[in-house]
Amino acid sequence: MRTAVRLRWGLLIVAFALIILALFLIIKFRKEKAPEPTVDLHEGQVYVYDGFDWVWMTPLEGVPVNPIKKEDFVNQGTTPVYLGSDYTLRRGIDVSEHQHSVDWAKVAACDVDFAFIRLGRRGYTEGGLFEDPYYRDNISGAQANGIDVGVYFFSQAVTVQEAIEEANFVIERLAGYRINMPVVFDWEKIPDMDEARTKDLSMETRTDCAVAFCQTLRNAGYEPCVYFNRNLGYYGYDLRRLTDYLFWFSLPEMGYPSFYYAVDFWQYSFTETIAGVEGTADMNMMLIPTASAADAAESK
Repeated sequence: MRTAVRLRWGLLIVAFALIILALFLIIKFRKEKAPEPTVDLHEGQVYVYDGFDWVWMTPLEGVPVNPIKKEDFVNQGTTPVYLGSDYTLRRGIDVSEHQHSVDWAKVAACDVDFAFIRLGRRGYTEGGLFEDPYYRDNISGAQANGIDVGVYFFSQAVTVQEAIEEANFVIERLAGYRINMPVVFDWEKIPDMDEARTKDLSMETRTDCAVAFCQTLRNAGYEPCVYFNRNLGYYGYDLRRLTDYLFWFSLPEMGYPSFYYAVDFWQYSFTETIAGVEGTADMNMMLIPTASAADAAESK
């Protein structure tokens, strides 16, 4: 009797484990492969993976489309290698106080062409402005070792006035430095949104803030850029209003910049090991259109 009971329980456990495994495989397959779309019901739309699910989306008019496909990239170790002909690539790193002191001579020896250095941030609870404590050492060290430099500001602006304040904060701290890469508006959602002063910000206001920051930097003679991940790119910004600026797209887990719209920079890793950097580093690719690709885009 006890043996029969144990057998039944054993069979139930095995059956339950198989169900869990089947569900896992279904979810994994669903994420990696797009279901067959019913095109006739969605004329004029495109089928994209938004980071959570496959969805139908109406393309934004006037926003250039990304020509890169999954098969255009292969991985060489931890570094993506581009096989296509529409772009040439440059490899870069982005750093902040989280990497502490950086040995830029060692970084330069790792075939790093450029660096985005955090200049500062706005606090997400009380909203104060703070310079990154390693900003000046990082910009001087990178430039001394022949690495092209841009900077980014971690924004938590909730009004246009705050975005302009952030831009002026950046401009003041760039005085005395000559940078040859963009200045980036890096607005991000805070994981614990209940504590964030930005938790109720609308797409319209967030886009207003990006435009205000970028235009203030452009008026001061700098090349502006907007940083976003897939969620912010599809749902957090009106990209139609940002096409005058460069796009820096963050997607470290896909092996290629899987985003419907064209981008200028791709953050491809949060966890790469680079000599001269304590712990792991964020790595990026700069996507420079070739002359033939640029001519083709202009002729469309």
